[in-house]
Amino acid sequence: MLRRCQEAIPGWHDLTTDDFDFDDPKGFSSFTMGVRCRRPVEPSAVLYRHLDGKENAILDFETERAVFLLLGDAEIAAHCLHYDDTCRIEAFYRGRTLTADDVFDPEIQRAVANELYRFHRLQPENLPDRPFFELLTEKWAGLARSVVVENRSAFPVGEQPLCDDLETMWSPETTAKVLRCLPEGPWVFCHNDTYHGNVFLLDDNSIKLLDFEFSCLGHAAFDFANLFAETVMEHGVDEPPHFRIAEPRFSDHDLRSFIGFYLDNAEFASADERETELTRLVAETRRSLMLSDYMYAMAALPLSLEPIQKIRFLPYVHQRFQKFLAAWDEEFGATDHG
Repeated sequence: MLRRCQEAIPGWHDLTTDDFDFDDPKGFSSFTMGVRCRRPVEPSAVLYRHLDGKENAILDFETERAVFLLLGDAEIAAHCLHYDDTCRIEAFYRGRTLTADDVFDPEIQRAVANELYRFHRLQPENLPDRPFFELLTEKWAGLARSVVVENRSAFPVGEQPLCDDLETMWSPETTAKVLRCLPEGPWVFCHNDTYHGNVFLLDDNSIKLLDFEFSCLGHAAFDFANLFAETVMEHGVDEPPHFRIAEPRFSDHDLRSFIGFYLDNAEFASADERETELTRLVAETRRSLMLSDYMYAMAALPLSLEPIQKIRFLPYVHQRFQKFLAAWDEEFGATDHG
């Protein structure tokens, strides 16, 4: 890792591993590590992101690379120092990722909304001409089947029955339900994974978005929904798996607040026109929360086979998928299979 960094940073050439501190590795679908130099050099730290083995990539490598570099030019993503098919070396942000509680802070909401508005105005070239959920069902179905069917025996005996319920995740019936939830509005360039752990609060109180590997065409309301979707997680539960999906902490008031900050960036002919757009986006965001449940279930499923993870991902997937099904039945009717 240090050798790769030295190839990208001339000022590090004569240094050794003794001159650096290496942060604990982080990340689920990709491995990241902060590399900090103890000597007075520039840059004094970088983020090293290992890219091998990303089976759930939505975009092909060259398109994802072009997207990240465009985001860097727009000062939405970190400046890139090196990018090849095995790793990416980025400028180091100093600060912390958001917590679930931060999502309800009005000042943080406004800053995130402003960044998302800028993000949604970008128009990267060569994106697939299909939205995120069409690509998801195509690219992730095989991964889901492999985990649930082919690797069932890899799970503890007590978790294996969960696989029975998950075998419908990639079925045509479930796919039809997912597509029925999609908003009718126009596609825009979306992040598609805006939960609070992918939002960074810098030491100067500015906001940066992180982790753009799912970024492609989609619906703005889905980005709004994802910011709130993971705030329902409750950890430290006594009974296994020691977490649960609790009742939502957010209300339509919270959604209106955040989306209102987003619309402050736009111009409207009248207050009534703004209110109409705000009401539409809140309704689409409320429905898109079902899509968040489904997406996070599908995205987490391959992680359930990784023993380094700190939580049991198969129960998480099961809870998320069951939440999607229950919400869909409540929205569209238990007898309506769309």
